Amino acid sequence: MIVLKEFTNSDFNTFISWCTSEEMITQFAGPIFTYPVTKNQLDNYLNDKSKKPFKVVLTKTQETIGHCELNFEEKETPKLSRVLIASEKHRGKNIGAKIISQLTTLAFKNKEITSLQLNVFSWNISAIKCYEKVGFKINPKRTSEILVNNEKWIKLNMILDRPL
Repeated sequence: MIVLKEFTNSDFNTFISWCTSEEMITQFAGPIFTYPVTKNQLDNYLNDKSKKPFKVVLTKTQETIGHCELNFEEKETPKLSRVLIASEKHRGKNIGAKIISQLTTLAFKNKEITSLQLNVFSWNISAIKCYEKVGFKINPKRTSEILVNNEKWIKLNMILDRPL
């Protein structure tokens, strides 16, 4: 149904077209990008060796429908980051769970990795349910808050241990 392919500079225009507001970028990417997203920001992103970005491609049509990333800034517990299914028409079809499953499989190929983490905003119930479906659990010890347009957003950390 989907395949993760390397995100390259040929994907920049599509990526930028998805980034329609500051709130959307904050939800999907955190503080790494600012609105409006530019090719220069994406060049810097691609040059960051701690991040491994992917585009999400439908296998049947080869249409790029989303984005995701393995983030190795914290080597002991890498993070699944910047997960996005861009079009509403592709949401609610279990694609998110497939993305997360493929990312976890890729990450756990490294035998030194014993757990993975991700962050999600507390109001994003559908994403939380998707992550729980794959096995992630909320880590109550690592929550934080950010202010977005004078509104407090609570960021939850979720963790998945390597299967035995």
